[in-house]
Amino acid sequence: VVWCHDWPVVAAGVGPDVPAVVVHANRVVACSAAARAEGVAEGLRRREAQARCPGLEVIEHDPSRDARAFEPVVAAIEALTPRIEVTFPGACAFATRGPSRYFGGDAPLAERARSLATGAVPGRGAGAGVGIGIADGPFAAALAARAPQGIVVVPPGASAPFLARHPVATLGDDDLTDVLVRLGLGTLGALAAVPAADIVGRFGVAGERAHRLACGLDERPPAARIPPPDLAVTAELDPPAERVDIAAFVAKRLADDLHQRLAADGLACTCVLITAETENGERLERAWRDQGALTPGAVADRVRWQLDGWLNGSAAARPTAGIAMLRLAPDEVLPARGRQLGFWGGVADAGERAARALSRVEGLLGPGAVTVAERRGGRGPGEQIGLVPVAAVDLGAPRPAAAAAWIQEPWPGRIPAPSPAVVPTEPPQAEVVDGDGEPVGVSGRGTVTAEPAQVSVAGGPWLDVAAWAGPWPAEERWWDPHAHRRRARLQVVTADGVARLVVRERGAWWQEAVYD
Repeated sequence: VVWCHDWPVVAAGVGPDVPAVVVHANRVVACSAAARAEGVAEGLRRREAQARCPGLEVIEHDPSRDARAFEPVVAAIEALTPRIEVTFPGACAFATRGPSRYFGGDAPLAERARSLATGAVPGRGAGAGVGIGIADGPFAAALAARAPQGIVVVPPGASAPFLARHPVATLGDDDLTDVLVRLGLGTLGALAAVPAADIVGRFGVAGERAHRLACGLDERPPAARIPPPDLAVTAELDPPAERVDIAAFVAKRLADDLHQRLAADGLACTCVLITAETENGERLERAWRDQGALTPGAVADRVRWQLDGWLNGSAAARPTAGIAMLRLAPDEVLPARGRQLGFWGGVADAGERAARALSRVEGLLGPGAVTVAERRGGRGPGEQIGLVPVAAVDLGAPRPAAAAAWIQEPWPGRIPAPSPAVVPTEPPQAEVVDGDGEPVGVSGRGTVTAEPAQVSVAGGPWLDVAAWAGPWPAEERWWDPHAHRRRARLQVVTADGVARLVVRERGAWWQEAVYD
């Protein structure tokens, strides 16, 4: 396994000496070495990370950018072996038996792989930021590659002792990890010591996978079938596609067709082989693997990332003509686990169907045009909900950021429930006056200067105020002169029966939202 540390930060062009983080859904998903030295860690909220490191550079998560920047690294490692599987942008794996014999052993192979990968990583020198792990299986090799030593070669047959000291959190299943820790199984060694039948009887398929990984075995028993050739799907592009969005639209349809063929045979795909041929006869090929079964949306995302890396890469690696043929082939399949029926009938895969429908809509409107809502911290209604591209989330998996319990901070000055129904992107200016027609303001102590009597929005007619509440003052980012904001929100109900949320900022009133 070749592991590029902090890859989302590196792909954004930020060096290790610059404190920077990559955030997704208001959470830190990657941080630079300089930010880590200031106490920033993955999983922190954006606000807490900025509090620990005031000069922090915040970068939005962009999987397409990460995959596009990672393609030169994978292309460089192809000098060792032609078959490389990309797990996700920043990590790839390949079988070492053949290359190891050719280069004189595992250690020389690891040195050679690190040298090639480092030369293709921008802004890195002397092997920094690239880890190489060699072990009996991909799970142990991935943990070895993430070690601080840079190169870790686990001897044959020693994967289980190597894994024994690692915590169960490395399994990547938060729900299962929480239960295992409460049961006293805090390390992989403790988990491996429990009989497999007991783990399977308590946790089912997830427990079987975890126990096999803890024992140093493959993720699943070697029952994977060689897929029949008729499962591969192919599309001819006429005229040839030179833009990613055009080819990605075709890839979405191919991903749906591939999923339907696999489902008809009761199979699921864990590794997909993406092949593209250009108008000049060039052949491009790359394998992408996932820990679980690849959904149609996941396949479409990986094809789009790979196409972005091919078509928008460096001039030396970019194909000389547009893509004329695109082919998706399941490189490894296994029996599907079946469908889980709902308690009252029906099926529980509505999320997967919704993801396929949104994928088709995004193909019609363009990348990033379809978004889903996620909760974020904030005081105003426009700050509490954020929109993220649907391609960046898995609608078939639990989404904690969409639940109300995701926001736990008190946020002083936040308006009380219920939340407004309509929040405009650009709030219109409003006017609030008292009974004498004088403008109403908010004092430095957070109180109104007079009782609101009339409201006018965007130069419209004056409406009598039937009821009002507030204000809720908020002084945000007082330590940053550029981001410092002082606001006060006021709820008013006008005579026409409409409840409005108006905010006072920079000496003027604005209609921030409207209640339903």
